[in-house]
Amino acid sequence: MADRPNCDLKSLSPLQLFERVTEQGEKVRALKAGKAPKDEIDAAVRMLLSLKLSYKTTTGQDYQAGLPPKDLVLINNGTTKEEDEDFVDPWTVQTSNAKGVDYDKLIVRFGSSKIDTDLINRIERAIGQKPHRFLRRGIFFSHRDMDQILDAYENKKSFYLYTGRGPSSQALHVGHLIPFIFTKWLQEVFDVPLVIQLTDDEKYLWKDLTTEKAYEYAKENAKDIIACGFDVNKTFIFSDLDYLGTSTGFYKNVVKVQKHVTFNQVKGIFGFTDSDCIGKISFPAIQAAPSFSSSFPQIFNGKENIQCLIPCAIDQDPYFRMTRDVAPRIGQPKPALLHSVFFPALQGAQTKMSASDPNSSIFLTDTPKQIKTKINKHAFSGGRDTIEEHRKYGGNCDVDVSFMYLTFFLEDDDRLEQLKQAYTSGELLTGELKKVLIETLQPLIAAHQERRKQVTDEMVKQFMTPRKLAFEF
Repeated sequence: MADRPNCDLKSLSPLQLFERVTEQGEKVRALKAGKAPKDEIDAAVRMLLSLKLSYKTTTGQDYQAGLPPKDLVLINNGTTKEEDEDFVDPWTVQTSNAKGVDYDKLIVRFGSSKIDTDLINRIERAIGQKPHRFLRRGIFFSHRDMDQILDAYENKKSFYLYTGRGPSSQALHVGHLIPFIFTKWLQEVFDVPLVIQLTDDEKYLWKDLTTEKAYEYAKENAKDIIACGFDVNKTFIFSDLDYLGTSTGFYKNVVKVQKHVTFNQVKGIFGFTDSDCIGKISFPAIQAAPSFSSSFPQIFNGKENIQCLIPCAIDQDPYFRMTRDVAPRIGQPKPALLHSVFFPALQGAQTKMSASDPNSSIFLTDTPKQIKTKINKHAFSGGRDTIEEHRKYGGNCDVDVSFMYLTFFLEDDDRLEQLKQAYTSGELLTGELKKVLIETLQPLIAAHQERRKQVTDEMVKQFMTPRKLAFEF
């Protein structure tokens, strides 16, 4: 690969610069190992030194391998007030903006790529059907290396999917369904294996739970995941507390990642302190390991070169930036990612929902009456103070939670656009918009509850037993 010119370095984010330095360092090592001509090695080294200088100029710190710029992200929304900044890490999402997090700024800060029309059109051509509404509507909005996944698919090379769930409660809310709805669609249109990690070990380390309770939640959450309609012949669901002790391939990858990430690096990436237990410090390596096919020898026949695609909310990206940095150093392909926006709380898009606050979301265990009451009582409105003002000035769909929820769950694009026009013009009142949402969610959740009733403990055991899936490798 030819060295890229320096003329565009000023436009790169700190994380993009970090990745450029890392990439160039790998190239220098490869040239030296391959005993390339001295002038070629010298040119590559000069490029590396130039990139390191640009990185120091931009960030004010020396480049350190494996230690990206701090990922506890503060994004300034064009103001100087500290309270007007977005804060995003794997455990906390906060913004003072009623519209939610500024995702364009998050893309720049994280150094990912926007899912644009060209990529969506390419996905449509590859699968021969209309893209999922989550892609059409920008709910999955950012990616890393999705082009590589499509290259592989178009050349008849396989890949696999990996997503997960941290089982911190018995009941899931509708926001938890987003990655699983999309992952199920991806699995169906690309016809690839899927692994689903239940991080019960993480929840034990972070929450006031026993290991027994965390594992119990994992099995209960697995029932909700299975109820989304996954194929047992193509899907492996595993609990960390259960699988880690039985898979040598998985544990070997955990150890390899651990060896290549220092305590300083995880402090920089995740904000850990000297007072955090060592379990937290070592956990990111466990979330990284499913990114490598050799963690599942029973599925991939021991092959190590199968690329992984991870659909997840963008707050999980720090784990996989760390993984992507380590992967080449342990001889593994970098995982690709598709990032979703955050699902808003009923009270507004300023924070993620909390499983511990029953009024912050619609839960998959809620009755039709509870769904109706929660939406009517708690869903943040973009309407005006009086009917007269609303008819005159119209509502604001950008902050209205009922409209946001319909963007996730209403399949019909034309109907969604009609609702937007009617609400914005003042023709449709807030109560009427809430009624549409209630009538959309009630049957959806009732159908999920019926499917979950059919999921037996024996079915959960089938999904969670390490085994060969319906693919040849």
